[in-house]
Amino acid sequence: MRFIFKTDYGQDVNLAQHGGHVFWYGALMLLLLAAPWLLAEYWLAQLTFILIYGIVGLGLMLLAGFTGLFSIGHAAFLGVGAYTQAVFTNMGVPFPIALVLAGLLSAAVGVVVGLPALRVKGIYLGIATLSFGFIVEEVLARWESVTGGNSGIQVKHPNLFGWKVGSGEGFYFICLVVAVVATLAILNLLRSPTGRAFVAIRDSEISAQSMGIQLARYKTLSFALSAALAGIGGALYAHKLQFISPDQFNILQSIDLLLMVVIGGLGSVHGAFLGAIFLISMPQLINLGKGYLPDTIGQAPGLQSVVYGSVLIAFVLFEPLGIYGRWLKIRTWFQLFPFYRKGLFKRQKSFQKSDRLK
Repeated sequence: MRFIFKTDYGQDVNLAQHGGHVFWYGALMLLLLAAPWLLAEYWLAQLTFILIYGIVGLGLMLLAGFTGLFSIGHAAFLGVGAYTQAVFTNMGVPFPIALVLAGLLSAAVGVVVGLPALRVKGIYLGIATLSFGFIVEEVLARWESVTGGNSGIQVKHPNLFGWKVGSGEGFYFICLVVAVVATLAILNLLRSPTGRAFVAIRDSEISAQSMGIQLARYKTLSFALSAALAGIGGALYAHKLQFISPDQFNILQSIDLLLMVVIGGLGSVHGAFLGAIFLISMPQLINLGKGYLPDTIGQAPGLQSVVYGSVLIAFVLFEPLGIYGRWLKIRTWFQLFPFYRKGLFKRQKSFQKSDRLK
């Protein structure tokens, strides 16, 4: 087991806690940089989708995993960012500027959603965000002069101030840079007083208020930042598909995004990307497994939904901490063997007793 002898308070907030972090994350970055030369075009495209969904997952993880506010209509922010990027790019606006505008407009829409949501929480907040998702989908379908309606809209290749990125390798590197910047931004945010305020609100709103944390301010900020990241991911998503339509941002997409962060591991930055890997790889695994199943099962139209539902139920029942939580348990078991005890990761509930007084 690794023991870290700390001699400075600053070590508690360092991005890399020890040399192992530097080595393994450095090796991962080298592999990602070499991916275009190591992977076939198809698998590079899947890796690009993983990075895009990872960016969106970071936003939803900030909202649900670190602030405790669940959204069942997050695909709406994805759609706002995608259509904003498509409209501005087709107008000739350079890619970086259009990307920033997509994030800002999505953040503004997130504030609009966050303000009414301050009065509700739990299942009522989920219903409010779900309703908002239906509204956005309807607006995208009806505003034909801008969005093209149900016919959809074509998206041009990214234009970096005169340099048109038309290859899959070039766009992959753009997504990689955006994903790294977004990850570093979230990690630094969580180390700041703002990030600690988010976590305090998640654990107990009453305790957070007693410490002087303004719930309205930080909940709205969390919605805005989460929507901004979803909008940036939607902008990249639009360029990757090169064609978008309103039905791509429906309730099923929102459920997929929520499923992604729950299975990846709520309350973990790693969980956003692990969930993205699950979301992209699961259809591939299902297609590979169809050949080993009877035709009545393998050719059933609802097979993917059944598998997704079964996996989600299994995680909720047996591994609520998600994929990253399972990895932590495996790693700790090897570090503490033979002294590992069951229930080591069981979350304490004592701080929630004050909530029962309401």
